Amino acid sequence: MSSDTKTEHDLADHELTDSGLAGHGFVRVSAAVPKVSVGDPVANTTEMLSMLNDMTDADVVVFPELGVSAYSCGDLFHQSQLLSQTLAQIDRLAKEMPRAEQVIMVGAPIAVGNALYNCAVVINNHAIVGIVPKQFLPNYKEFYEARWFAPGDEDLPAAITVNGSSVPFGTGLLFTSATAVTGCDVVLFAEICEAIWMPIPPSSRAAIAGANIICNLSASNETVGKADYRRNLVTGQSGRCSAAYVYSSSGPTESTNDVVFGGHAIIAEAGGILVESTRVGDSFETERGSYFITTDVDVERLQSDRRVTTTFNEQKRYINRDEYRHIAITLNNRNTALKRQVDAMPFVPKDQSSLDQRCSEVFGIQTASLAKRLECLGPKPQLTIGISGGLDSTLALLVATRTCDMLGLPRSVIRGVTMPGFGTTDHTLKNARELMDYLGVTVTEIDIREAVLLEFKELSVAMGYKAFGQVTLTDDMDVKTFVELISKVPVAELQDLVFENAQARRRTELLMNMGFVLGTGDMSEMWLGWCTYNADHQSMYNVNCSVPKTLVKFLVRYIANTQFKSPVRETLLSVADTEISPELLPPDENGNIAQSTEDTVGPYEIHDFFMYHFMRFGFSPEKILYLASFAEGWSTDYTEETLRHWLRVNIKRAFAQQYKRDDVPNGPKVGSVSLSPRGDWRMPSDASASAWVSSL
Repeated sequence: MSSDTKTEHDLADHELTDSGLAGHGFVRVSAAVPKVSVGDPVANTTEMLSMLNDMTDADVVVFPELGVSAYSCGDLFHQSQLLSQTLAQIDRLAKEMPRAEQVIMVGAPIAVGNALYNCAVVINNHAIVGIVPKQFLPNYKEFYEARWFAPGDEDLPAAITVNGSSVPFGTGLLFTSATAVTGCDVVLFAEICEAIWMPIPPSSRAAIAGANIICNLSASNETVGKADYRRNLVTGQSGRCSAAYVYSSSGPTESTNDVVFGGHAIIAEAGGILVESTRVGDSFETERGSYFITTDVDVERLQSDRRVTTTFNEQKRYINRDEYRHIAITLNNRNTALKRQVDAMPFVPKDQSSLDQRCSEVFGIQTASLAKRLECLGPKPQLTIGISGGLDSTLALLVATRTCDMLGLPRSVIRGVTMPGFGTTDHTLKNARELMDYLGVTVTEIDIREAVLLEFKELSVAMGYKAFGQVTLTDDMDVKTFVELISKVPVAELQDLVFENAQARRRTELLMNMGFVLGTGDMSEMWLGWCTYNADHQSMYNVNCSVPKTLVKFLVRYIANTQFKSPVRETLLSVADTEISPELLPPDENGNIAQSTEDTVGPYEIHDFFMYHFMRFGFSPEKILYLASFAEGWSTDYTEETLRHWLRVNIKRAFAQQYKRDDVPNGPKVGSVSLSPRGDWRMPSDASASAWVSSL
């Protein structure tokens, strides 16, 4: 903590436990919408206490604006009986709260001298730890708050006496629980309703000062279209502030004299909604009882975002740190089961419409980038692509044809080259041929086996090379004889990098000698180093370089279903359903693919999950493994042992293969994660993975 920040109490004594969720940087928050009795603090407090009995697992609970009295009391706010009973019930709420190490934020009218304030009262450990007055009072259209309340401004006492105790008072209170476990503080900030509708919400400045969980006690009436705007405000503010935003609004049991309150509760994090309640008018039956939403927010992720976004800290110039006071709170998160949706495939949206939009955006970025590159080649560009009949080369070919259409170029400027080798199957070769024919590109087919066999013979003379360590090559051996011999090699002995690399490099040599080569390798392959250096590793431009493997299949399917009819669609769908393989080892006895990439390096869905959380947030292996154990959407049930094994493989390969990533062609970034050594990922190629692997 910086020395120029005021601190109410010593924060060092208030630490999150290192067990359960806290050890992984999570804080459980709830947004509650209670049934209210207008002008009856006793009934309202009783209802809130009843709700708290059902929310004892939450670390932070946020109730709506003026919830102790009800928001719609009107001129009753000037009644001393209402105000005194409100204070008495706040004291009762603090004393009877079911869980001491929980932060409760409730709304209440608080009289200070000659003024009345609309306040957020913050309770922790059976005591009021701070009171935050509302800064912006709406006094237009249906709102009339300035009739009853004074705005919270700079001319406020630092503390007020409430129920016989001195309580910190002001708009710059940061409720902080220090923790050595996650390496960051949990810092809560309260703002009230209108604040988020302002050009510069108070939470923007508070976030710069350190707040990472923003709580909004609100009373927002429901009108047509307002919910969408409200939702955008909450998600947008959480994104701009790199914070969690907990929003709770009064419900339909408030007075309906002239308006109806929607009871909208939202919890967002870093620009995305984690969970959202029903509300009045959302097509569901209106909920007239009490309800709440709960989720775990990832404070460690938020801090990671702020550290990576170096301009975030540059905003400190716009605030005076002396405006803020840190108030010590105690959190003791002992939850062990994560209450938060973790997607097994973070690159692939579950919702079909969102997935379609994602695919459309990625495809658009790919074609736009290639269009610019082709324009740089002159008025008559020539493009060469190796077509294997697999996913990646198919996607690259689709990008190329769409780009030519966009530029008004004939598709014949694209030379599709299929180069069958010792592992090529009839199935993939058929798909490659049909696809090039359907798409109208220039087709070239070169069987590379004869040339590769000649290279094997030369290597045999130079270094005593034997295929798979046992097949001796002679000068007069032809391809047919060689294929017969290698087909007899036991599957367990089919390990030969020379055999695989020679084919990969032969193909790249041919492509490079034909002209401008469009690369096809995807981001997942590059992360794992699943490519041959100076072979499929290289090209003049690569449109797939930041597309993860788990998304490639959905991209091909999306393009097939939205832009093509039979028979092209069927061929594309066949490609999408083909097992992922480099096809460098001989097919099995039935002519099917014998070399499964995922059998060798592990399931791509797991590796993409690991890659995303490692690169995007810098999470530790333990946390990544923890998240993987709760992830939803795996194609099969993975044991912890399986996940741990492949995480070790992922980390080891990612470190060992950085030298390949240091030397890759240009290509467009399409998502939040990219491996470009000139952009997102600049890692020493000789770094050690020991610190990461040893933790597993």
